[in-house]
Amino acid sequence: MDTTQRTDQQRSADRRRRELLEAADRVVLRDGPQASMNAIAAEAGITKPILYRHFGDKGGLYAALAQRHTDALLDSLRTALDAPAERRERVESTLDTYLAAIEARPQVYRFLMHPAEGGQGGDQGFDVGKHSAPLLRRMGEELAQVIEERLDLGPGSQQLARVWGHGIVGMMHAAGDWWLGERPCSRAELVRGLADLLWGRLAAAGDKVGGPGF
Repeated sequence: MDTTQRTDQQRSADRRRRELLEAADRVVLRDGPQASMNAIAAEAGITKPILYRHFGDKGGLYAALAQRHTDALLDSLRTALDAPAERRERVESTLDTYLAAIEARPQVYRFLMHPAEGGQGGDQGFDVGKHSAPLLRRMGEELAQVIEERLDLGPGSQQLARVWGHGIVGMMHAAGDWWLGERPCSRAELVRGLADLLWGRLAAAGDKVGGPGF
């Protein structure tokens, strides 16, 4: 097999994988945590063994969906952080971007973060403890890198940036989860409250010399 043929086959496989993920997304948007491999296979017009062939197992499909949605969310958060605005405004915009994302697609959020709620009969739900924790850790590490690049935190800045990154992600996740379920206040009110909680130390920190600024 020559290089051109292998490249064409890889492109075809990548295209088919995207199509299957789009079919899975449609089911998740409809069914949320109740989404099943049977339903996803039916939506894609294939049998469940073929779906397993592409993703290995249920965990492989969940991981692919999690990466797809986490990549999109992180891109949106980076855009908010890079916006030409005062630091407080960018902090609020970043918090609002996260909350707006889970509000706009609550079924996707619940599937990714509460998959143990789903599954019926022989097609049980996804293991939330096994798969959602790495998703949150990835977001925490990404935010830690942004903080380290942009803020002068003094001695031990790398470790402190990781503490802040994971702490902020944990706060956003817990507060957003509570808010999405109970709606005790408006999104704007929640954003202001969370920003107030973060603001004291963030306001005091200087921009890192040579960095893009925060």
